[in-house]
This record gives sequence, structure tokens and C-alpha cells, in this order.
Amino acid sequence: MNQKIEDTRTDIKSMSAEELEEFVVKLGDKKFRGAQIFQWLHQKLVTSFDEMTNLSKALREKLEKECRITALRAEAVQVSKLDQTTKYLFELYDRNLIESVLMKYHHGNSVCISSQVGCRMGCRFCASTLDGCVRNLTPSEMLDQIYTIQKMSGERVDNVVVMGSGEPLDNYDNLLKFISLLNSEKGLNISARNITVSTCGLVPEIFKLADRKLQITLAVSLHAPDDELRKTMMPIANKYSVSEIMDACRYYILQTGRRISFEYSLVRDVNDSEDCARQLISLVKGMNCHINLIPVNPIKERDYRQSEQKAIHAFKNKLEKNGINVTIRREMGRDIDGACGQLRKSYISG
Repeated sequence: MNQKIEDTRTDIKSMSAEELEEFVVKLGDKKFRGAQIFQWLHQKLVTSFDEMTNLSKALREKLEKECRITALRAEAVQVSKLDQTTKYLFELYDRNLIESVLMKYHHGNSVCISSQVGCRMGCRFCASTLDGCVRNLTPSEMLDQIYTIQKMSGERVDNVVVMGSGEPLDNYDNLLKFISLLNSEKGLNISARNITVSTCGLVPEIFKLADRKLQITLAVSLHAPDDELRKTMMPIANKYSVSEIMDACRYYILQTGRRISFEYSLVRDVNDSEDCARQLISLVKGMNCHINLIPVNPIKERDYRQSEQKAIHAFKNKLEKNGINVTIRREMGRDIDGACGQLRKSYISG
């Protein structure tokens, strides 16, 4: 669904509070109107200029002509009967589709959002990448997944995970703008420590991100402890070696003081052996990190199967015995196309 619809009006929801103030002054109005607009967009979560009742009619009409407010439309909503996980398929202004997931935990609500329409990374266990990457999402399109879910569910979002369709660091500038807007005290004010960004290992971008010293959590999709095996699972491994990724991760920890999370999808008879566990231990020993073991979510277009429970627990136990911080990710939304890209794929395949 590669649409070529263009809307050339200014994307007002992607602007910072300061940019909005400058923009309003250029329109011939007073600076403080920018702060009012920012509040309407990012706290009150309005989707039309008519709702901004403390602005003059003349300013609202000017804004309507010059700007657009990103407002996603829910094309489909699936609620898990198992755990109340809710999957949303959203339509963008150009009719492309993206998906987001609301997960409810005892410690609060987490939303997993997409950063691109599709993905070009080609990981073999993921449905997001089957049709390649159509385009990057704007900061406002990333934000509005959270805003729309918050409005539709009637519940506050506490944690945000940029781990849906797309490679966030492949959309680096928009990602940073999104984090800044989400983190703003004038907006939803979600703490950086409650934001997790996932990457399959774009080494230069990990170094760049480290230098920003943000207090977000970085989750690195490792999935294999050596280059040869990783190349069979993730094409990005042909560009950046495991050792280059580990160097970037150590630099990230040094610069930010934050613990790195390594994602490791367990695939039966591929990367769940005792030897793989041993190699993984030697790779991360002594690092300030956490290993997230993920029983792979099978998709019909791929031939990967989930590891047996016995193998999953044996893998976890071996890591724990060597002092590695490890958890098995709780499976959520298995009955509702819960894995990245599954729902979108089912829709665009007709």
C-alpha cells in the first residue's frame, strides 16, 4: 500500500513549543499563542483547530489553511481474550497502515509503537519487513499512536516502547524529535527512563545516540551470539559485526550510565543450544546489561519455530548461573496477530 498522496501543509504537531511560538509570530499573532496551541495538541490531545476555543477565529482559520493536525484513524482494533492486550491498526493521512499495541501490566500501561511504514532491515523472524520500508513516520505520527490509544482506552500511558514496525535508528532525526516532544513537561511528560528504543544494531547511530546522553533505555536485537549465525537471521549482520555492536553498546553505557537490554528471540534448533548460551555469556559478561529472552512468535511466511519450554528454561538457567540478568518475555496478544507487522500484513495482503 505505497500511497503517493501528499499534504504539503505544515505538520504542526511535529513542532516543539519554541518552534510553534516562532511560527505563530510569523503568522502575525502573539508569541504566547504558540504555547496555547502546544497545550491543545499535546495535553488536551485535540484533533481540530475548531476545538482550540481560546484562539481567535481569524487565527484558527489561518492555521487551518497553513497547517494540518496529524490524527490517526483506527482501521481495526483487536483485543486479546487472553490478557486484554489491544492491537491497533491505524490509517495515516496517505492511507498507509501502521500498527501499535497497548499492553497492560501491574506497573502501568505500555504502548509499543511503529517508527516506519514497514521496515527495510529484513530480519527473518519478523512480519514487518516482508514488504520492505514504504516511508519514515514523522514525529507527530509516532506521537499520535500514543495519543489516540490514550483517548480510545481512556487510560494514561506510562511507558512507551519504540519496537513496533520499522527500525527506529533508521529514522534517527524524527525519533529524537519524537522523544523530545513526548518527554516535554508541556506535553504528556513521559519520563525518558520510561521510553525504550529498539534497534537491530545500526552501529553509527548507537554512537550518535550515546553522545546525546538521553536517559532512555536502549534495546539491542542481538538474537545470535556470533556473526555467522546472525547473518542467517538478520541481514544487518553483513554490515556490522557482533563485536562492533558490543563496542557501540559499551560506549553507550559509558556515556549514559544506562543499562543496555539485549533482545534474544529463541528459535528452535537455530540459536537455543547450550553452545549459543555459552557464547552469549562470554559476549556480555561484566557488562551492565539485561537479556530479554523472547520465545519467537511464528509467522506463516517464515519457517522459524518456537523453542521448546525445556530449552527456553535451560538457556535462561545457564545465563543466570553465570550472573547474567535475564528474563523470559511474557507472551502477550498471541491470539490477535500480536507480533510486529502481523496485523498490517494480513490487511494489505487482502
